[in-house]
Amino acid sequence: MIKTLASHIRGYIKASIATPVFMILEVVMEMLIPLLMSSMIDNGIKHSGGPDLGHIVLTGGLMLLCALVALFGGAMGGVFGAKASAGFARNLRTAMFENIQSFSFANIDRYSTAGLVTRMTTDVTNIQNAYQMILRICFRAPVSLIVAMTITIMINAKLASIYIVAVAFLAVVMFFLIRKTHKYFTQVFEKYDELNASVQENVNSIRVVKAFVREHHEITKFEKATLNLYILFVKAEKMFVAVSPLMMITIYASIIAISWFGANMIVGDELTVGEMTSMLAYCMNILMNLMMIAFIFIMVTMSLASGRRIAQVLNEKATITSPENPDFDVPDGSIDFENVSFSYSEKSERPVLSNINLHIKSGETIGIVGGTGSSKTSLINLIGRLYDVSEGCVKVGGKDVRSYDLEVLRDKVSVVLQKNVLFSGTILDNLRWGNENATEEECVQACRLACADEFIRDFPDGYNTKIEQGGSNVSGGQKQRLCIARALLKKPLILILDDSTSAVDTATDAKIRRAFAEEIPNTTKLIISQRISSVEGADRIVVMENGEINSVGTHEELMKSCKIYSETYVAQTVGAGDFDKKGEK
Repeated sequence: MIKTLASHIRGYIKASIATPVFMILEVVMEMLIPLLMSSMIDNGIKHSGGPDLGHIVLTGGLMLLCALVALFGGAMGGVFGAKASAGFARNLRTAMFENIQSFSFANIDRYSTAGLVTRMTTDVTNIQNAYQMILRICFRAPVSLIVAMTITIMINAKLASIYIVAVAFLAVVMFFLIRKTHKYFTQVFEKYDELNASVQENVNSIRVVKAFVREHHEITKFEKATLNLYILFVKAEKMFVAVSPLMMITIYASIIAISWFGANMIVGDELTVGEMTSMLAYCMNILMNLMMIAFIFIMVTMSLASGRRIAQVLNEKATITSPENPDFDVPDGSIDFENVSFSYSEKSERPVLSNINLHIKSGETIGIVGGTGSSKTSLINLIGRLYDVSEGCVKVGGKDVRSYDLEVLRDKVSVVLQKNVLFSGTILDNLRWGNENATEEECVQACRLACADEFIRDFPDGYNTKIEQGGSNVSGGQKQRLCIARALLKKPLILILDDSTSAVDTATDAKIRRAFAEEIPNTTKLIISQRISSVEGADRIVVMENGEINSVGTHEELMKSCKIYSETYVAQTVGAGDFDKKGEK
């Protein structure tokens, strides 16, 4: 974990080195002040021949100079510390985001969206704060502590032994504290994930929440998540609060002990008044530095849990990558499934897809139908390598998809998924996701093919209409047609429509299919649908059932040979029905 995180300090190494250097400069200057104070008292104020004004002024001037240099060191340490920690946090967020972009669907399935958001926000902020504390306090406090202890031993070793006992006692307390609280902070960030998931789900589905009047239920669920977080934080904080009285008792006990034994030593001429004054000054310095170290331990304990979660994402390797010597040429849009089986997890009892053999010619229009859970989407996800097969192989253009460069393959395979997503920006901005260099004329032509041009022109700003987050200001059918147009702009060899006209009326659906047949005849088209009317005119129709191919043929052939298909067609024609609920004769 430490190695993974440390590798992302690059670019801010100079600031990371400068911070402790300036903090040590501050410490050195602060340590000189009590020594100068001792000299001022013993050799200036209590001078045997009367007060030595020259020595007092000189020593006072040196003390002022030390204070100014210490102030400069502390200020510069703060500036460089902020720069180093903020830069470190920036690198971590960038690295995580870049790595997440390389994830396959299998990688993404291992994390919740809320969990990834928490890692990139709360967890990185914890690491940022801890790193700044380490650079500033973790160098300053121990150095200050060591220097102060060394000087006190030099002044009077017997009296300095009081500090050694105090330091040893507090070190033992902090050791047991860290062991106890680490487990609580590990659980805290898991609860943060649950809290963020609750917020995200509620905001994304706020229209459904209001439609079903479930606000009270959602508030109760959120309150439960915050309560769990509260309980864990209270448990952890109680442990730290318990340390504060122990720290104060130790500090005051040390001061009392120094005062008592020091006074006796002054009476016995073993210690001067100046030395006693400096010992008390160093006493506060030593014990305050101990409190700083305790605070560092608290921050580090919190950040350890965050660090592990961040390192987990950074070390996650994409399960699907381009081969060492990838193929950059996709000859055509032919697709071959050869003895394909697929499971989302190796632990699955049975595969999602079993023994799939299917050969599709370039330019063919293939309909894929079947009930919910028949693995239609799983089948088409293998074509663009969103997942890899468990057995067998999938070929595009006569070559195994695993031999292609991923970007080249996915650029030739355009998918309009079940869940249509539009991004904030204009309609043109969204369309150019398909081709960032597309002209406005090309965008308009794609929208005509997708039957989207007419409704776009009805907007006051036309193609420059702003799309709100998630496309909330357009209807489901409009969103689907914009996504189809976006996919067409890629000019793909293979176009996959995964139930992507479900929110479009039958007449518009027919227009889209007719436009595809006329305008992009050489593009292989795979249309997944529950509606038989959407695939009726396809060159061939694949009927899926329980992860296997039940039948393949034209509409007329399947009406005669496939009972599932014919019953569903009758049910959809005569009355409501689909592949999940067969019609009854």
